[in-house]
Amino acid sequence: MGEVLDAAAVRRWCRLAADALGRTRAGIDALNVFPVPDGDTGTNLHLTLLAAAERLDGLPGDADAAAAWRTLAEGALLGARGNSGVILSQMLRGMADVLGAGGGLDAALGNAADLAYRAVAHPVEGTMLSVLREAAGATLLAADPGVTAWTAAERARAALRRTPDHLDVLARNGVVDAGAAGLCVVLETLAAVVSGEYPETYDVPRRSQEHLPEDAPRPGGGGAYEVMYLLDADDGPVTELRAELDALGDSLVVVGGEGLWNVHVHTDDAGAAIEAGLRAGRPYRVRVTYLDAAQDRPARRTGRGVVAVAAGDGLAALLEEHGARVVRRVSGHVPGLAELTEAITEAGNEVVVLPDDGTVLAVAESAARQAREDGVHAAVVPARASVQSLAALAVHDPLRRFEDDVIAMTRAAGATRSGRLETAGSEAVTSAGMCRPGDVLGLVDGDVAAIGADASVLAAGVLDRMLSPGSELVTLIVGDGAPDGLADRVCERLYAVRPDVEVAVYHGGQDRHLLLIGVE
Repeated sequence: MGEVLDAAAVRRWCRLAADALGRTRAGIDALNVFPVPDGDTGTNLHLTLLAAAERLDGLPGDADAAAAWRTLAEGALLGARGNSGVILSQMLRGMADVLGAGGGLDAALGNAADLAYRAVAHPVEGTMLSVLREAAGATLLAADPGVTAWTAAERARAALRRTPDHLDVLARNGVVDAGAAGLCVVLETLAAVVSGEYPETYDVPRRSQEHLPEDAPRPGGGGAYEVMYLLDADDGPVTELRAELDALGDSLVVVGGEGLWNVHVHTDDAGAAIEAGLRAGRPYRVRVTYLDAAQDRPARRTGRGVVAVAAGDGLAALLEEHGARVVRRVSGHVPGLAELTEAITEAGNEVVVLPDDGTVLAVAESAARQAREDGVHAAVVPARASVQSLAALAVHDPLRRFEDDVIAMTRAAGATRSGRLETAGSEAVTSAGMCRPGDVLGLVDGDVAAIGADASVLAAGVLDRMLSPGSELVTLIVGDGAPDGLADRVCERLYAVRPDVEVAVYHGGQDRHLLLIGVE
């Protein structure tokens, strides 16, 4: 198999499969009724393989087969889209583990089926999982790799035709499983590369006319939102994460290993699913998609509006004074997607959204996307701290063109450095060394810069790192837990070392951060 599927063949297969899915994705999308009828299975499979192909394009020309298989699996994992794309990425990982080590195609497909089944919390028969298992079970019938590959592809096609026998929702809608149809295309392109026999077309079954019409009742999923993210985490926390997400929704798939995971779940509580990832490790590339497009949306108002997220009564009042509609959140938690979407929809037909944290940013982008589907012209300014939201609001001008207003607010937020003081709740290793419970941490742009016991000394050190010759304004937002006189001591030192800088002090009422610092 090493000669048949060397690095060049791996590249050729991945690109051929991506191209074939690109040509057939509309037909596959039309089959999509399970687990939710969102009509994007073919698109998700296509995008997943495109991401893998682009990753392979970056490999050196002299890379060996093991490197190519590893890169293919990594690219699919990082670029996986939707439930089907995540399962496909795990299938590719299973194949890569065997073929990258010089094993045979029969063992590779068997390992792919095993890993894919284990990745899904509640496997369902009549889906791409069972079709993959059927294909893997056929590979021992032939010794020749080309015959083996085509036998697997043909067995997959036969299993695809039987998927409505296992899933009533497929039978009622007159379709086969969309993910399984995409898998058949992938396996047929594999057989083409292994055997050198390339078919002219790749078939996608159409809806049967003997069944109910297009408007037949379709199922809903186990949640209103699809939540996906990449996660840096150890194996132990991921085991706990699986159990927590399984209780929150369905269509749960967690794939990966060696510290990098791709997480997918359908849930009614998108915020809780993201928070679970935060407890397990470091989630990023968070995507939240609203699944029920038919759900009634809040009534839309006209005019320009700004929606800001804040944690703390004082911060909320300050943002409201500057003209924003505020969605309040609890420190350490993200706001509900439905709540944020409703606020955007009710704020006007042109709305600027100001998140206050990196984890909130993903939810804000999803809420804005959902509001745009309802006709709202919504844009998110990537503010990662409340001090950046205030800077953006300071230049907000509803009389400007919307796009110009968004650009000006984005520039103001980006030109504002953010820092904060907070109390460590547990022992941890930081970029500034080991911290213990009760230590005061000084952070600059999200990274721990200093650790100590005296908040005013740490604040001075944080400001020294943040100030530059061009700094004009320092904003201090005092939290509920700040020591008495903290802001006064910081101001005294600032006046002594930088009398040219203007200082604004507010009481934010936030409970997690002793002091928020902004430098413009």
